[in-house]
Amino acid sequence: MTERPLFVHCCHCRWCQRETGSAFALNAMIEADRVELLSGEPEVTVTPSLSGKGQKVSRCRKCRVAVWSSYAGSGDRFRFVRVGTLDTPDALPPDVHIFTMSKQPWVALPPNVPAVDEFYVREEVWPAASLARWQAARGAS
Repeated sequence: MTERPLFVHCCHCRWCQRETGSAFALNAMIEADRVELLSGEPEVTVTPSLSGKGQKVSRCRKCRVAVWSSYAGSGDRFRFVRVGTLDTPDALPPDVHIFTMSKQPWVALPPNVPAVDEFYVREEVWPAASLARWQAARGAS
């Protein structure tokens, strides 16, 4: 990523649990044009999603690890980069915990990070600078 992401989601939905084989997925949402490939092209596969519209998962062709996803609701202008694939994943803790209605009962959520049963209203949670970037990217052709 060429700069900080717009927002970092820790998703506890059953689909993310299945996709990751873990208790949640930690995704850094960022504009697609701010993700720089260092080598090769990922392999894109479409997998099911809760919305029924699927998600495009981009995987490293060599190691098969999911590097980012694109969701129907956000389109191809945004990528949800898997934080665990970064060299310094600890630099991007979650800004919000989503779909906590299906979180694993043994996962303890920190009291200082917003958590919602399903999803949130972007304008109520995101910082102004991220909202401005998001609007600009949505308006781009």
